[in-house]
Amino acid sequence: MLTPPEASSEIAFPQTANFLAGRLRKHLEHDDLQYVESLIDGTLSLPARETLVERGQRTDVSSILISGFMFRTIETSDRRYIVGVHLPGDFVDLHGFALKRLDHSVVAVDDVKIGIVRHATLEGVMQERPKIARALWFATLLDASIHRKWIQMLERLDAPRRIAHIYCELQTRLELTNRASERALRTPFTQQDIADMCGVSPIHANRAVSKIRELELAEIRRGTLYTDNWDALREYADFDPSYLYGDGPLNLNEGWD
Repeated sequence: MLTPPEASSEIAFPQTANFLAGRLRKHLEHDDLQYVESLIDGTLSLPARETLVERGQRTDVSSILISGFMFRTIETSDRRYIVGVHLPGDFVDLHGFALKRLDHSVVAVDDVKIGIVRHATLEGVMQERPKIARALWFATLLDASIHRKWIQMLERLDAPRRIAHIYCELQTRLELTNRASERALRTPFTQQDIADMCGVSPIHANRAVSKIRELELAEIRRGTLYTDNWDALREYADFDPSYLYGDGPLNLNEGWD
């Protein structure tokens, strides 16, 4: 029985198999991928809702998410804003390598496992492996691209379409790492999480979820979205995945090497 490529990749690179999968990873040689795997100095498990990095906390390491979901959050005196979602393969705080302190917190959504990379190690990457340094830079720029899209989404779309857009994005990102299911996108999100991602109240978020169900596009129960028609949901959300740099006009088939 043949081993699927994604499974063999996880066997060879158990900590970093999803790093830039479906995007820049295809331009990295086997030696490059081994080098990326070797950057991991150790692993850490965090329980659900545990904070990895607090806003303003000095950090000398960066972390790659191996399993689970993580949020970037900004909290004020009266509310929380979720400004990003991380999936396996993402560096959740690579910005801290340059900034040393983040302007937001990084929080586990469910039970997560992360790989630790020391900033002293990353200093060596900058000097010794410019191709890997460029890949890490790409990862931070990809985060920035997603942030810009979220700003646009919050400006242009009403709450039901915001929710649909977020789930379509997550589905696409999971497809890039061969981790997507066709009919169900399972997340550990609560109704409050969905509200905080969309900048609305939980009551408003509940109404938005109900509208998506009434339109027979999808149903969201306990954070999991069920749909028989992703295409219809993408059309409803006006979702264009090109900002994720997978397939489409912004892919990296040319101009990398």
